[in-house]
Amino acid sequence: MRPDARVQAAADCVDRILAGAPAEKALTAWARGARYAGSKDRAGVRDHVYDVLRQKRLCAHLGGGETGRALMLGLIRSRGEAPEAFFTGERHAPAGLNAAEQQPLPPPPDAGFAELPDWLLPGLEARYGAALAPQLAALRQRAPVFLRVNGRKATRDTAIGHLAEDSIVAQPCAGSGMALRVAAGARAIARSRAFLAGMVELQDLSSQSAMERIPLRNGMKILDYCAGGGGKTLALAGRVEADFFAHDASPARMHDLPPRAARAGVEVRCLDASELARWAPYDLVLCDVPCSGSGTWRRDPDAKWRFTPERLAELTRTQDRILEAAAPMVAPRGLLVYATCSLLPDENEARVAQFCARRPGWRVAFSHQFPLSEGGDGFFVAQLERYAET
Repeated sequence: MRPDARVQAAADCVDRILAGAPAEKALTAWARGARYAGSKDRAGVRDHVYDVLRQKRLCAHLGGGETGRALMLGLIRSRGEAPEAFFTGERHAPAGLNAAEQQPLPPPPDAGFAELPDWLLPGLEARYGAALAPQLAALRQRAPVFLRVNGRKATRDTAIGHLAEDSIVAQPCAGSGMALRVAAGARAIARSRAFLAGMVELQDLSSQSAMERIPLRNGMKILDYCAGGGGKTLALAGRVEADFFAHDASPARMHDLPPRAARAGVEVRCLDASELARWAPYDLVLCDVPCSGSGTWRRDPDAKWRFTPERLAELTRTQDRILEAAAPMVAPRGLLVYATCSLLPDENEARVAQFCARRPGWRVAFSHQFPLSEGGDGFFVAQLERYAET
């Protein structure tokens, strides 16, 4: 596909999204109908669509509207490129610019321009103050790619060398003993020998750092209560010899965990709800709860425009229920680790405070909010210690 044809395809996908289709569904529908599109074409169209969704308001401002065509025009202008090179009117390309589209550019938006639903801003401004501006700026950019080196299989230097054999350039990250930032070749990771051999896993730096701050000792019983694919279980397993258990309210989400654990050289016992009490109490229960994902919205920018106050209220009720269900399974002097990939205080500090208010036998041993930045996604973690029976 020519570059101008990719722009038209992206505009068509954006129109489907504006009509209510989820971004992934819109892209999949386009790809199924575009058998001529190669892998680079599909990746290029996807990049266009996600770049628009990350900065939809800016694109609308620069493109003069909120149609797929206008947003793609705004995206091209935001990059400092000439729209005439893409809006050519040739076959499969967007029609040439009309008179209105050729008018001088509008003045740039003010410094407080935020690519978020307006209802979220007051709470974020109250929580972060001046620290919010760089996080809002980061939301407009693509997220960096990070890998976690599996300490059971490789050192960081060994992993870097094996990745280089598959043309993947990875660099050590300051502040983490096993994290790598991928500088080139990210799309080849899943096919690389280092990945297939279990030496590395995809995991954001903030998530890695949060897991590294959890105190561990050999012989612990560790339950990942909201395990999903098990990435955080495997991160803990790379640090310590322990008995690992995994559970998820939707067992299907754990489908990939057994093969991932086998690849990493880790034994993880997957439990259904009826088996949890049999193995309790646990020295550590990790609750990486369902959340808004606001700390990861540059990876899934479609989600931020669909997020509502009603959905936030639903999530906070779920988060409270999970904490209440997990707490009795923690051994005396054990830890209940609460984690989200959220920037929103309602999902983070407020949930921890309300839990401790309900349960006076618990205290916060550690709490940290990772900011959204070039150093990783926004992530929250709190270590809650059970110091008395409640």
